[in-house]
Amino acid sequence: MPNARLKDYLHLHFLVVIAGFTAILGELITIGALELVWYRMAMAGILMFVYIKIARVNLKITIKTFWQFSAAGVIIALHWITFFEAINQANVSIALAMFSSGAFFASFIEPIFFKRRILGYEIVFGLVVILGVILITSSEMGYINGIILGLFSALFSTLFAVINGRFIERHSASVISFYEFVSGVLFLTVFILLTGKSFNAEFFTLSNSDWIYLFILASICTAYAFIGSVEVMRYISPFTVILSYNLEPVYGIAIALMLFPEAEKMSPQFYFGAILVLGTVLFDAVFKNYQRRRRKSK
Repeated sequence: MPNARLKDYLHLHFLVVIAGFTAILGELITIGALELVWYRMAMAGILMFVYIKIARVNLKITIKTFWQFSAAGVIIALHWITFFEAINQANVSIALAMFSSGAFFASFIEPIFFKRRILGYEIVFGLVVILGVILITSSEMGYINGIILGLFSALFSTLFAVINGRFIERHSASVISFYEFVSGVLFLTVFILLTGKSFNAEFFTLSNSDWIYLFILASICTAYAFIGSVEVMRYISPFTVILSYNLEPVYGIAIALMLFPEAEKMSPQFYFGAILVLGTVLFDAVFKNYQRRRRKSK
């Protein structure tokens, strides 16, 4: 039994490393953010459809639910576009450091969706996160466009995480993700056409390395990671899963420093600000778990 539990924890952290590696792939893939996200969602949608057919999952949903999934799919597309463009405008470290500020946005977005009051300690933690972001920004003004895009990415990420948290109460993860990927592709297709681009031979002419990286991104880092993160919650508490995923920027920045030491080397103030943000996010999760256990013991 202990070996089985260890296996589950190792699987969880493998999934977190995969999440951090997504940013590395964004750095390696040479096409623009719009095209990258279109390929990612299209390929992941096809892979998810194959999984659904093999697992014999029922895809039937109501029209109202379809439009709800579609709205979430657009938000996911916007999150990924701003995230990968933040990498293009700055680097992996900046994009991941800004991504970790999502906990700050969650402290204000969650009360709206779940109709609860904003807690005082969440405001305090939010202010500390803002301080960390200010330290990062002031030390890396040359990357201001990437910083702003990274913050928008964190906002969109928090929005779809909270929305999916409501969806998962009534629908399976594979059905949710399939419709979100399909709607994201449709949205991006229209958007790309409106920008004056077309789906001609040039659009589908990619280097061999780009095809390989895109397949890894769509299969392992998207379809598998999505299903795996839901599956692991059968054996590990949701709190532990969420807490572990807060380590995504840590793993991602560490990998980026190893692979791109020159491009990813930042000022000491950046790392202090990033540690402040990440430390606050982790402390927030631990504190909330303590509060939850305290209420249950009464």
